[in-house]
Amino acid sequence: MDKTMRTELEAAAFRRLLDHFRTHTEVQNIDLMNLAGFCRNCLSKWYREAGQERGVEISDETAREIIYGMPYRDWKAKYLKEVAPEKLAAFEQSPAKHDH
Repeated sequence: MDKTMRTELEAAAFRRLLDHFRTHTEVQNIDLMNLAGFCRNCLSKWYREAGQERGVEISDETAREIIYGMPYRDWKAKYLKEVAPEKLAAFEQSPAKHDH
């Protein structure tokens, strides 16, 4: 497989991941952090950092809108739920907290 094909496949898989997250808004970021050690906000940060590495400046707000498929404030208003104390406690204990 050549580099171009690999990049196209990775991009397609990434778009599918974003579609999956956008479809499954019931999955909260705290759930993702506690189970997988990353969340939608991490993806937006990685996206922004990848741009910076390539000389493309992307604001946090723009990167989040790309990942969430809408302005972050709109997503929070529409889908963000109150975090259960036990989920917050699990997050506080996780190594992922330090990366977030």
